[in-house]
Amino acid sequence: MDLSPYVDTLRRELAVAAEAGGEEARELARRLTAPLESAARLTMLGVLSAAMDEVTRELAPGSVDVRLRGLDPDFVVTPAPQGVPVEPSPAAPAGAPPEGEEGGTARINLRLPAHLKSRAEEAASREGLSVNAWLVRAVSAAVDGGSRPRTADRSGTVGQSFTGWVR
Repeated sequence: MDLSPYVDTLRRELAVAAEAGGEEARELARRLTAPLESAARLTMLGVLSAAMDEVTRELAPGSVDVRLRGLDPDFVVTPAPQGVPVEPSPAAPAGAPPEGEEGGTARINLRLPAHLKSRAEEAASREGLSVNAWLVRAVSAAVDGGSRPRTADRSGTVGQSFTGWVR
């Protein structure tokens, strides 16, 4: 997605607003447009990212991610895997936020070692999920039952594995 037309519109609107303030205001607006371009692009990326978070919540278990390519964002749509049933949370009816929550989201920064990030990306890819959606499932599984998130085994089957002796 090319953000340049939007940044240009903002630049023109600033110039129009500065016209009312005289020569000093026009000069100030001219000097501010270059530094404001970066801030405007960053703000638009934030808006797009927040919008795609909302879209992702509606598409779950599918997702939409915003990735930066050069100066412009790119959208990556990951549809829900075919044939994998969506399991509603047993603690709450489908569509209802967990008890005591407003249903909003919170943003956190998570720092992972590079090898662990790669493994999380691989696991998310195997399940056809974005890393964010996979991490949300992993955290949810950990706090709701102490169990690990469901992952696909080498055969592509999703489920749990057991080891031990049977008589």
